[in-house]
Amino acid sequence: MKNMFLVSLMILVTPISAYSQSVKAIDEIAPFNEGLAAVRKGNQWGFMDTQGNLVIDFRSDLVWNKEADISKKDVEAIRYPIFKDGMCLVQKIEDEIPVYGFIDTKGDLVIEHQFLNVSQFNNGYTTGVVFEKVFRGNNEFNLKIYDFKFHDVLMNTSGEIEEFFDRRYHIQMTKRRYELPSLHAKLLLPNLIAVKVKDQGWEVRKL
Repeated sequence: MKNMFLVSLMILVTPISAYSQSVKAIDEIAPFNEGLAAVRKGNQWGFMDTQGNLVIDFRSDLVWNKEADISKKDVEAIRYPIFKDGMCLVQKIEDEIPVYGFIDTKGDLVIEHQFLNVSQFNNGYTTGVVFEKVFRGNNEFNLKIYDFKFHDVLMNTSGEIEEFFDRRYHIQMTKRRYELPSLHAKLLLPNLIAVKVKDQGWEVRKL
């Protein structure tokens, strides 16, 4: 009878220990936000929940910047990974240029890498510079030729672009000439957005 009790206890305990992962030997702990806190080992970050369990494993694509400029509202302002509206920024390198997307709280990519610069989500929306790469064929040297289109957009948490603002030009998509484009659309309040109009400065619009 005693042995059966011990076996039953082990069956009950084993699933808990198998699915929880303790957080040890970490270098940095960010503040909690939306029930999750980023934790760093070396140059990789993961996320733990309020029980101290690692719920998103350590990975190298989470966006952070040790020299973050908090006066800005874009990727340069992100000191450590954080969830806003259930979304966290990730990046990948495409043709030697960083492009950005978003994961959800399960760690799944839910908004594809399509931004050259972007703000954190706020009240269900983000603004950013998206790009489209279109293959046009090969030139006489058999090199692939692409056209690029750039826009400032307003996007919701479903990844749907709700509004296109002015088209952007003069963004060079080669590492030697590339510079991070500044945002020309910024959310001010849930119902107000500031849009930079060419040669006219900023214009405040109602959403």
